[in-house]
Amino acid sequence: MNHVIIGTAGHVDHGKTLLIKALTGIDTDRLIEEKKRGITIELGFAHLEFPDGSQAGIIDVPGHEKFIKNMLAGAGGIDLAMLIVAADEGFMPQTIEHLDILSLLGIRDGVVVITKSDLVDEEWLEVVREDVAEHVRGTFLEGKPVLAVSAYTGAGINELRAELQHLVGEASVKNVQIPFRLPIDRVFSVDGFGTVITGTMIEGHISVGEAVEIMPTGLSAKVRNLQVHGRNVPHAFAGQRVAVNLSGLKKDELNRGDTLCRTGSLRTSQMLDVKLINLKDSHRTIENNSPLHLYHGSRVVLCKAVLLDRDALEPGQSCLAQLRTTETVAVKRGDRFVVRFFSPLETIGGGTVLDDCPPRHKRNCQSVLESLSIREGGSADQKLGQMVAEEGYGLPTAARMAEKLNRGEPETTAALRDLVNGGTVLEVLPGRYLAASVYDSACAMCRKVLAEYHRVNPLHAGMKRAELRQKAFKGLDFGTADAILSVMERGGTLRLAAERFSLPEFSVVLTKRQKALREKILTLYQSAGREVPFVEDLYASFPAAERDDCKKVLENLASCGELVMLSPQLFYHSTVFEEVCRLTADYFAGHETMTLAEFRDLLDTSRKYALAILEYFDKNKMTKKVDDYRILLRAPA
Repeated sequence: MNHVIIGTAGHVDHGKTLLIKALTGIDTDRLIEEKKRGITIELGFAHLEFPDGSQAGIIDVPGHEKFIKNMLAGAGGIDLAMLIVAADEGFMPQTIEHLDILSLLGIRDGVVVITKSDLVDEEWLEVVREDVAEHVRGTFLEGKPVLAVSAYTGAGINELRAELQHLVGEASVKNVQIPFRLPIDRVFSVDGFGTVITGTMIEGHISVGEAVEIMPTGLSAKVRNLQVHGRNVPHAFAGQRVAVNLSGLKKDELNRGDTLCRTGSLRTSQMLDVKLINLKDSHRTIENNSPLHLYHGSRVVLCKAVLLDRDALEPGQSCLAQLRTTETVAVKRGDRFVVRFFSPLETIGGGTVLDDCPPRHKRNCQSVLESLSIREGGSADQKLGQMVAEEGYGLPTAARMAEKLNRGEPETTAALRDLVNGGTVLEVLPGRYLAASVYDSACAMCRKVLAEYHRVNPLHAGMKRAELRQKAFKGLDFGTADAILSVMERGGTLRLAAERFSLPEFSVVLTKRQKALREKILTLYQSAGREVPFVEDLYASFPAAERDDCKKVLENLASCGELVMLSPQLFYHSTVFEEVCRLTADYFAGHETMTLAEFRDLLDTSRKYALAILEYFDKNKMTKKVDDYRILLRAPA
């Protein structure tokens, strides 16, 4: 079943509350002061049941200009609007402001209800209809039904109820699979139960027993009980008014304006990239750095509007901007908001959140403006590609992208496949994606690192994998870094040999003397077997004039993989080391442990060589020293 919230809007004393009572039998004015003054001050709630068994929640908002903050706290969860216009007064200032707010919040359907029809004749009623048509022209209510009713006589109530049933049936179905979100508009305590919050579920679904988070504070709680329309329920869904009994939190730890959400599903920030609109009938110019009141969900905070492409935003204009808030907020990309002038307090505009956690931008930066333009009006594939790029090295899955974009996973997977085929995105691991722009930056960084390494170490065949990871992908997990390096190697950006990376165009150039030394040293190590000279002894066997070249050649042989460096003082020929690894693996195939003496005897060599090899194995996590023996962790190689 699709769940829908109907919200009232309109000028004070135009009969919103009485109309709801006529429709539902519920009086939404619950406060003593409301009864005394005869006006709605706080949000009121009711529900409407239709003959076919469907339901709709109703939010009654205050119409007085002094309580516009309360009106905005409830308007964010509205799916369908009932714009109320009294027959004896017609459109009034708050009617216009409420209609502007509904439009800014992205409401797309509704009905205009002319109340108090019993107070005027048919001729005057026709004048009011014409007035309504003029005022709603160009808004989402243009062409929508205009129904005249009287809550006193009951005239037109059944027709209105039937029209609402039709609108509810036509309302778009909400995605209840995305993480739930519920802006809190009431907080109170109930004896024997504890803390209770209420609000309109705007996304997803919630269940009894679920662990939840309060944002932007980050407090944690657990759902003890749920109620919808006064009835206990195991689950609640987007489009329902919900009362949530929370365990683990006290009443004074929560406030209207907080958001109840799935743990880890919302980010906090004090900057928002937005498309900002200044209403055409606004009497204010929004200048760069103007202070504004920002209304989002049930929360209101002060902010500064940084205009990214101009110095002033005139009435009727829109622009890209960054709102910098004085308090932390938790919003999502695509959310709607309203802004009011700092002083005097009046609604002047609003817009859409393009990025909920951006960096601080410089004004008039072309790359920033182009990026935000894609966020605002780019194609679905452009937005998907941009979101993959925003993940950086996170290698998001199709499921994560589908959740962020509020679209189906199969559809997102197909779109990602198209982006891969088009070269915008790379699949660096099965089902894990990297933006081509991020990959290109990684390639440039690796080339820069390797170019510098080759300059300093011209006789080294290349840089070790671990060193390249650390310098080009600092802080990135090994699996992700290695996956990206593998793509570079397959694509020819890097060359890999003996676990060392180099630029494909790089080659070692030896002098005639160095070539001769290379052959001599290689032959020496190959013939010496396991009883090779230590490095200082090797250097001492050469004339002083050749020792510097000898050192360079030794490093070259190790970097090419022809020698294995067990320690700075000890190298083995690769074939000799392979034999040592084979003997070690064969020994452990029949033994659980091995002592140093046993290893020395196995290799038929002296203690100092056996110890150096075992310490190399330990360092590379092939063996582990326990007391006075070793155990095997993985086969030596």
